[in-house]
Amino acid sequence: MDLGLDGQVALVTAASRGLGKAAAMAMGREGARLAIFARSEDVLATADEIRKETGADVLAIQGDLLKPADIERAVAETLKEYGQIDILITNAGGPRPGEFLDLAPPDWEDAFQLTLMSAVRLCYAVIPHMLERGSGSIVASQSYLVKEPAQRLMLSNSLRLAVIGLMKTLANELGPRGIRVNTINPAWTWTDRIQQLMTDRAQANSTSVDVEAKKITDTMPLGRMGTVEEYGKTIAWLASPAASFIHGHSLMFDGGIVKAVL
Repeated sequence: MDLGLDGQVALVTAASRGLGKAAAMAMGREGARLAIFARSEDVLATADEIRKETGADVLAIQGDLLKPADIERAVAETLKEYGQIDILITNAGGPRPGEFLDLAPPDWEDAFQLTLMSAVRLCYAVIPHMLERGSGSIVASQSYLVKEPAQRLMLSNSLRLAVIGLMKTLANELGPRGIRVNTINPAWTWTDRIQQLMTDRAQANSTSVDVEAKKITDTMPLGRMGTVEEYGKTIAWLASPAASFIHGHSLMFDGGIVKAVL
């Protein structure tokens, strides 16, 4: 299937590794021009890797999603390089794990800035440009936790729901003006973040990473975690013109782990 991404420009955040990198890699394979934004210096090596594997044009931007000026600079540099932004993928690392009493109000403030306000600021920076062009696609990468809260993830369980509300409301506002807005909610897809969570659970439960991972996969109808390649292909489709009638949707990328009907 031709996703219609050839020549389109996608800005992807937290893209030096994990799910953000997978999204950028998949869209690069489909012919998109990319701007990848991340705090780590690894973003430069990731850009080289994507260029070599896909032949895509890749602009690497180092910056911090917690700094409004860095977000504005990332958008400005993308527009200077390419002249347009067709797709925005909002993605951020997960907030600190822990139960309620493991956390303090400053942890909530940090998580609020990272999880919700980074998406808010990215949308403020990009949406006026999309409105001028009369088109665009925004996809927020969140988590299956919006349907089913998980152990020791109090901050994610709470704040990711706010992003879903933001994106659904933006979909209602922006759809009539040519901009599609959706979210993708991955479950257990093996990345460095999942390694961290399994390590945290193993320490809390005096077990091992393998034991904690098996607890998860035993509950999944497909009997395994997802791969970053599967995630990349899915979000590339959702963001692309091939999904032109998918709007205001919260897509579960979960291997069937959420048992709810709706």
